[in-house]
Amino acid sequence: MNEQRRYRRILLKLSGEALMGEQAFGISRATLEAMVQDIAQVVRHKIEVAIVIGGGNIFRGVALGSSGMERATADYMGMMATIMNAMALQDAMQRAGLEARVQSALNVEQVVEPYIRPKALRYLEEGKIVIFAAGTGNPFFTTDTAAALRGSEMGAQIVLKATKVDGVYSADPNKDPSAVRYTRISFDDALARNLQIMDATAFALCRDQNLPIRVFNIGKPGALLRAVLGEDEGTLVYV
Repeated sequence: MNEQRRYRRILLKLSGEALMGEQAFGISRATLEAMVQDIAQVVRHKIEVAIVIGGGNIFRGVALGSSGMERATADYMGMMATIMNAMALQDAMQRAGLEARVQSALNVEQVVEPYIRPKALRYLEEGKIVIFAAGTGNPFFTTDTAAALRGSEMGAQIVLKATKVDGVYSADPNKDPSAVRYTRISFDDALARNLQIMDATAFALCRDQNLPIRVFNIGKPGALLRAVLGEDEGTLVYV
């Protein structure tokens, strides 16, 4: 099989933390621009790209919730942080010559359009990048779950989870020098080994929808394209 033709449409899950670079919070311009160039490489291969973005670099909803803030309020604030990240990503893409549209699960039509599935599908078919913000639009659901949901709705053929580590390991490689990276692992084996790849809701949805996941390090130059082309990059979780 020609791996370059294997994925026609992908869902890229970007954490807010991935935008920080080496900063303690906020958005690193250099990191953002490097990320956009990696995405541009994928687009040039005629692959349709949808993105779900997190907001942890701006607002840690779970952390504040656990320190006394009501969880639903914290989660809604986190959703708004994802909208800011989506707008920054869209701006960087447009400056790089890429066409991108932001759709939000929260209604803030003065700044971005609402999530409308048929319109998002049309954008993808036209070769535009679609950035989904505000998670699922509901508290108590993570952006991992939003990635699984939007990936399923968009008919993506894989969810690419961009992280700061180069895949899924048998143990924490920072604590256990004997930890090994899995190149491939099934959903069932990942569950049996209690590997924390995504939250339980997101993981179950991907498994039920036969939607594979590839975990990779977004900080490695060219890693995104290699992951899309099915090369030995990160870890593939398959049904």
